[in-house]
Amino acid sequence: MTATSAIGTATNGRLAALLERYRTDPARRPARDVVVSVAFTTSQGVRHGGRSGGYRNQVISLRVGAATGSCAVEPGSVDPEIVHACAGVAVADLLHHAEIAVQIAALDAYLTHQRPHSGEPRAVTVQLDSGDSLQRSLARAHHVTGLVDAPPDGRVLVIGVVNSLLVSLRERGLRYVPCDLKGGTTEWGEPIVTDFAEHLDECDAVLASGMMLGNGTVDTLFARVARSGRRLPVTMFAQSGAAVARELLGRGIDALSAEPYPFFWLTGDAGPIYLYHGSRAR
Repeated sequence: MTATSAIGTATNGRLAALLERYRTDPARRPARDVVVSVAFTTSQGVRHGGRSGGYRNQVISLRVGAATGSCAVEPGSVDPEIVHACAGVAVADLLHHAEIAVQIAALDAYLTHQRPHSGEPRAVTVQLDSGDSLQRSLARAHHVTGLVDAPPDGRVLVIGVVNSLLVSLRERGLRYVPCDLKGGTTEWGEPIVTDFAEHLDECDAVLASGMMLGNGTVDTLFARVARSGRRLPVTMFAQSGAAVARELLGRGIDALSAEPYPFFWLTGDAGPIYLYHGSRAR
């Protein structure tokens, strides 16, 4: 999976307003003594056994107390030195950082520190069993696609292509339109579109990567869905900004799979993901 596709960036929207509230609202703004203690990057290459293709990820992560906030970026797009320089810096200052991915990671760390997913009453905690990378990818995909609110034989716009998600959608009897910035084809030779806005009208639901939070496209998605005038439920699968996405439940995001650091692909050990169903999000 690469950075998700976009036709442009909304300069004003729900994510932008959320960030601004945490920058300026005295009731929300992080205290000056809330400081990032550890800042690091994770670069990953993967090719699951039995799959013909692979992909790369790069994630920036910031530690606040016991919590780690993260944001995935296009590999090579953010200098690790920029990330490392965040160590020792107040979250309140990082919310003004020039890199939106740093802003998202900082707010994600702060929100997770304040309200861990494990104690969130709206979340259903699911343990992914131990296993190899493909087993764990398919197990996660099963739970993620179970959140998608689409009619039988409906079509889902998948923004941020993950082949395991496509497998699980097919198993549910759903069709899909795969969309990703780099285009190309899926594991099965299906064309991947690059402009999500062109395909919203032909779909019944959206399944979007949390990378949309960090590359500035999620507000464009929210605006386009609202403009359509249709009921078009948005499910997000978020390793990037999982706690940030939680703040947008009922305000653009209808259901959420939150997977804070460490992610399923870093280890073969069992570990949790947190599912926020639409009916519990309002």
